[in-house]
Amino acid sequence: MNAFTDHDMTSTILAGPMLRRASGERLVFWLASRVALQFRLLLPGCAPQEITGKGQQQLQVGERCFIQLLDIELDTRLPTDTLVAYDLQWRASQQDEWQAMVDWAPELCYPGEPLPQLVIRSRLDAILHGSCRKPHHAAPDGLVAADHWLEQCHTEPLDRPALLMLSGDQIYADDVAGPMLTAIHQLIEELGLYPETLEGALVANSAELFASPLNYYRRSELLPSSEDTQSLRKRFFEGARKPIFTTSSADNHLITLAEVLAMYLLVWSPTPWQSLTEQQPELPPARRQQYRIERERLVGFVEGLPAVRRLLAHVPTLMIFDDHDVTDDWNLTAAWEASAYGHPFSRRIIGNALVGYLICQGWGNDPDAFNEQPMTLLQAWSQQPTAKRQDRLINHVFSIEHWHYSLPTTPKLLVLDTRTRRWRAETHLGQPSGLMNWEALTELQGELLHHDAVIIVSPTPVFGVKLIEVIQKIFTWCGKPLLVDAENWMAHKGTANVILNIFRHARTPANYVILSGDVHYSFMYDIKLRHRGGEPHIWQITSSGIKNEFPERLLDVLDRLNRWLYAPRSPLNWFTRRRRLEITPHPPVAASRGERLLNRSGIGYVRFNDAGEPVSVQQITAEGAVEFVADTVPEPAASAPAATQDRER
Repeated sequence: MNAFTDHDMTSTILAGPMLRRASGERLVFWLASRVALQFRLLLPGCAPQEITGKGQQQLQVGERCFIQLLDIELDTRLPTDTLVAYDLQWRASQQDEWQAMVDWAPELCYPGEPLPQLVIRSRLDAILHGSCRKPHHAAPDGLVAADHWLEQCHTEPLDRPALLMLSGDQIYADDVAGPMLTAIHQLIEELGLYPETLEGALVANSAELFASPLNYYRRSELLPSSEDTQSLRKRFFEGARKPIFTTSSADNHLITLAEVLAMYLLVWSPTPWQSLTEQQPELPPARRQQYRIERERLVGFVEGLPAVRRLLAHVPTLMIFDDHDVTDDWNLTAAWEASAYGHPFSRRIIGNALVGYLICQGWGNDPDAFNEQPMTLLQAWSQQPTAKRQDRLINHVFSIEHWHYSLPTTPKLLVLDTRTRRWRAETHLGQPSGLMNWEALTELQGELLHHDAVIIVSPTPVFGVKLIEVIQKIFTWCGKPLLVDAENWMAHKGTANVILNIFRHARTPANYVILSGDVHYSFMYDIKLRHRGGEPHIWQITSSGIKNEFPERLLDVLDRLNRWLYAPRSPLNWFTRRRRLEITPHPPVAASRGERLLNRSGIGYVRFNDAGEPVSVQQITAEGAVEFVADTVPEPAASAPAATQDRER
């Protein structure tokens, strides 16, 4: 498939249906369409159920683009652990015939399926999870690998995962390929996505931005050259250039809400690409070569989108943001916040990304949490997209404190917001903020009480690679936390102490599984508290990235240095906040001696037993599944005092 050739322009459904929530009493779907639509749902043995009233929320975001959230209270309870075929039909008006999925989306079915099938699991006994999906990265797309994996087991309901958890960086709003930005602008024009005015920049509105010579690869120059904006430019735009751990660039940072919404459509569905033509902007020679390389990678990405769309139609999919969904280093320090939110241009950029997250991700995570004021303000902006209404919407979105959510499953699932409720370092504004403040952590502890087992989704690993955390700390001491993404749970004393005390609390769960992403490599740690008889038992399972990888040679060096410097008998362990923990790595099967980290794009898969303990941990990749060793034997006790020894190997 050539993503840049002309295709049929009549496809009504632009993206979706994406299955967001599924229970016996309720199904939630997210879609995007070119026109306003009516929907009905057909399930086996049930009369057609028209979706009316609060069951369908339809948001117009352009002249020819409507975002749909279908929150369906079912007339008949669905069985668990059973394949359930569904037919989501639509029509444009009462006079039109209903369009069945066999007609408008036959490609969403696996071989042998007449319709897409979902399964509502009685227990949360298996999860797919991952983060960090950069379209123009050279690595294969882990969501495509997940679709191919599901195709092999989709007929067996007990072999299917209960859900897919996307734990951050579903889009890279701050790191956009030139050809992707070209496609975004074509799609904006085709769908008539709403324009907007801009304040505090060298362009007054989105039309001037798109016509500006600074539109491609030069967006960091859009701020006026004055002393007031030098700090902002450095923190907001140049903060993405980190020679230590990433090589991303903010030169094509998404700015308008229309750009953000178009980006979501283009990363989740092949349909929007079908009407686009190849239009390379005028670029200097060095950028032309970059543009060609990015285009080659994007063509491969687009070729995988039919599989991605099929996967998302079959498996309930939950999400939570991390920094790149908004901007790199989002809320990293109090000083960053003061600069970024204090200028109208950067405030609008952040606000637009967060509104886009609300519409395309957060809304489907927990529809009940956003039914009132956010939806009222969104509908008001939709009906009259003025700057005043957009600012009012953004101001409200900045005040939301319930991006986190939970599922009443067995075991319970808790999804953390580690971005908007930070524990700020008030005396040293340039120091990294804690990932969650005291109030948020107190609420978390309340959610954990009286549960035997719990699965926590933390975008950033709670227990990471110590050497990398030490390097981040050194850069922080030097006043340069932005250079190395110096955010980890142990970087802030208050946050670190509280989260570790929560794990020590006598009435919190016996078994914790922490699912994380963010770091662009995968690993598994087994963690126990000393002198507590083996409880609680904590597993840190990290899968990253879906379509991103760490620089291979650098990761190999850091992995081995970490094992040498923080061996069980190393005195360096005495200086870590984790010194009262026994941490045992579970290496990938067939890993070379000393290798603990897996640097391969894909999607994580975890299966749990009845006690909520992980019994199988894999990274599903384009080359096949890589299993992590299930059990390892802790090394003999070292001569160091037990209270200050960390057995991480």
